[in-house]
Amino acid sequence: MTFLIILALLLIGADQAVKYWASVSLKPVGTMDFIRLGDFKILDLTYLENTGAIFGSMKGQRWFLIGFTSLVILAGIAALILLRKRSKLLSFSITLFIAGGIGNLIDRVRFGYVVDMFEIKLFRFAVFNVADICVTAAFVLIIIYGLFIDPKIEKAKKAAEAELHE
Repeated sequence: MTFLIILALLLIGADQAVKYWASVSLKPVGTMDFIRLGDFKILDLTYLENTGAIFGSMKGQRWFLIGFTSLVILAGIAALILLRKRSKLLSFSITLFIAGGIGNLIDRVRFGYVVDMFEIKLFRFAVFNVADICVTAAFVLIIIYGLFIDPKIEKAKKAAEAELHE
């Protein structure tokens, strides 16, 4: 559990550090090239103040988003405590989720918006930040866990229970 707390703190710190850099260095220029192959842009750094949620939805709903995010973070903490012994991957995923939520919650409370900066240029996509990467990675890992790992854990438990009853 100590490792997961340290991991969450490091991820929150990294998120806030990158957002600080974006606010100080990127905001004055707006956009700068980041990753490109020749003339082909892959990823730009673009300063954006997002007052909404995912893909800019729910713009201007600051207090609702603060309340909802707080509840989701609390649910994540409860899930982490209750499920921490179930699987290291699940605990890691929930920790990513909590850290990402806290990173964006800090911005919403402090500024009323979330600072975003990564803009994928390969295709039209949202501008996002480190906290968003944590939440998205957590979501993908939890789906993988639910589809492939948890069924194996349940199957092993049932087999062990059946063996005890024989």
